[in-house]
Parts: sequence; C-alpha cells; structure tokens
Amino acid sequence: MSEYEFTISLRIRHPSIEPLTITKMLGIEPQHTWKAGDARRSPVGDALEGAYRESYWMARLMPEPELSSDRSSVESVLLQTLAQLRRSHAFLEQLGTDGGVAELHVSLFARANFRLDLSVETLATLGRLGLAVALEIHPHSPHGVGPALAS
Repeated sequence: MSEYEFTISLRIRHPSIEPLTITKMLGIEPQHTWKAGDARRSPVGDALEGAYRESYWMARLMPEPELSSDRSSVESVLLQTLAQLRRSHAFLEQLGTDGGVAELHVSLFARANFRLDLSVETLATLGRLGLAVALEIHPHSPHGVGPALAS
C-alpha cells in the first residue's frame, strides 16, 4: 500500500460548558475555543452577527501532518491518544450525558489507495470513552505535493 499523510485533532461540542473546564479536565491545550453565548468572531477575529449556540473546543493532537510509516500511522496515534484520554473517562462520559459530543477528527491526504485497519480493541475503547471518529479524506497532500514514495 502507498504512504499517506495525516493529522488528528480532538473536537468537543457542548450545549454550555466552559472551554477552560475542558482544558483542565483533559490536560490538553486547545487551538480554538468559544463558549455558548459568546459573540461570534471570524477566523481573523472580526466581530460577526449573533452569538455561538454551543461551546466548542478543538485541540490538534499533532503539530503538523505526519507521513505514515512503520512507526507512525493513524492507528498508532489513535492508540496513543486513547491511552492518554482513558484517564479522563469519567469526564468524557459526563460530557456525553450532558448532551456534548467528543470526536477525533482524522484528516487523511493521499495520492494512491491505502488501507486503514482499526482493531476491535481500538474501536471498543473509542466506544467506552464515548468518542466518535470523523474521517476527512483528501486526494492530495496538505503541502500541495504528494507523499514521497519509498524507493
């Protein structure tokens, strides 16, 4: 199979939670947050009409897209992330009970076919933690160049 590039982020939506509470409970620094009721802002910070209907919290779990390899794959990063999030199981469970949604957002960039295998254990852990997975597939690299193929 061919190589691919990928990124993974954790995204949380909730009817009213304070984003700082999420940060404290998970021990992960977010890149984007807002609280339900806050005035809406554009990506560059300009005021927009209206207010946010729900709270939002997003943290990149990788600093930049990573090329798949024997040591780095979506599956391996998911396992590392799940191990880290297990300690926050009670918080994630309460989040879901309160009407919130937590998801691991996986962006995949490839120029050729590849295979993604998620083990039964990984899927069960995702379920136990109440985490959804969103896969976003792109037919190209985020840098405008395809992944380098091994010779």
